[in-house]
Order: sequence, then structure tokens, then C-alpha cells
Amino acid sequence: MRYIGIDYGRKRVGIAVSDTEGKFALPHAVWPNDDRLIGNIKKLCLEKAANGVVIGESRDLDGRENEVLKDIEFLVGELQAELSIPIYLEPEFYTSAEASRIQGKNNMHDASAAALILKSYLERHTNYGNH
Repeated sequence: MRYIGIDYGRKRVGIAVSDTEGKFALPHAVWPNDDRLIGNIKKLCLEKAANGVVIGESRDLDGRENEVLKDIEFLVGELQAELSIPIYLEPEFYTSAEASRIQGKNNMHDASAAALILKSYLERHTNYGNH
């Protein structure tokens, strides 16, 4: 089962892709958050024969919804209208900071954060055979 991971940002969106067995996640790309984003995600899902999309669920430290989560929920709705695969939200905390700590800040930083989000989802779901 292959998944696409997304670290949503208002300017840039990190993209990760899992292996075909859904066991590990690799950074794939960083795309601008523009009017081509939905089409680019759809194209990637078709090219990779993805079984699902995992998007980082951004919340405040106390767990409340924040402004970015409203944008993420809009993205989820847009993707659900375009794709025939499930869209999952995965709680994320400090994935960008963790990506920076691991590799330093570079042009693939957001993709690495997406890989951390996807890795978290895969670890919680594929170990138990739940997809």
C-alpha cells in the first residue's frame, strides 16, 4: 500500500512518498502552494498508484484548532472531490523543527517534514495491518 504524505504550508507544501509496501517514507518534493497544487497532488497520486494521502494535522500546543488547520481542512475537501482514495489527517507536532534538527534547513526541508508525518502514520497503522 503506497501513501503520499503532505506537510501543508501556506507558501510551500512538502511532499513525501512511501514505498509500495507502506513501510517507510521518503521525502519527494517541495511545491509552491499555488493554483496548481491540487492538480500536482492528483497527478502524483495517479503516477504512484497511491492508496491514500496523509496530511499533517496542525493544531495549537493545547490541541485546539488553529488557522492553518482551516486551510488543511479546505485542502482535504478539495482532494476528496478530485481523488477516489482516502485522505487521512495525522497529528503533527514540531515536524518542521525535527526535520531541521536532522538535516538542517535546506530546500527539501518541507519534504522531510512530510516524510516524518507519513512515517508516523505508517508506524501507527501498518504495524497492525490496518489501512
